[in-house]
Amino acid sequence: MIPIHVLVVTGEGGHTKQCLRLIELLGTANYRYSYVVVAEDPVTLAKIRVPGAVHRVARPGSTKSTLAVRLARLPRCTLESGLAVLRARPDAVLTTGPGVAVPVCAIAKLLGARIIYVESFSRVRRLSLTGRLLSRLADLFFVQWEELRAFVPQAVYAGRLY
Repeated sequence: MIPIHVLVVTGEGGHTKQCLRLIELLGTANYRYSYVVVAEDPVTLAKIRVPGAVHRVARPGSTKSTLAVRLARLPRCTLESGLAVLRARPDAVLTTGPGVAVPVCAIAKLLGARIIYVESFSRVRRLSLTGRLLSRLADLFFVQWEELRAFVPQAVYAGRLY
């Protein structure tokens, strides 16, 4: 059996931790991995334990950025995300919701990849902006709090990642 190629979109901090935990749970017998890492993140690379190509992309902004800053950074992020997806040619994209996941997932979906989205554990009462945007695009949408299923009826509650 040919392993399924999964492009993992990490973020910083909790997003990375949750993505790497998912990789641990999935294992390497049936999957091979590559990664999208925010270029400004010096920590994530040291945490990746399962080998795979790493594609660095510009961050589209942070939660503290103004809308103007985010819009100014979005073209570069989108271009770099597109190049990463074209280089990786994944069968699926797995992410827990950093902002950089939106252009990666949109481009990957256009190229036929499946999108697996796991809403961050920190989102208890409402979906993140990334979750709201990707809820329409994801083939599988997981929430870690059952209450969030009210926002995305097709969401799967499968417990929490620890």
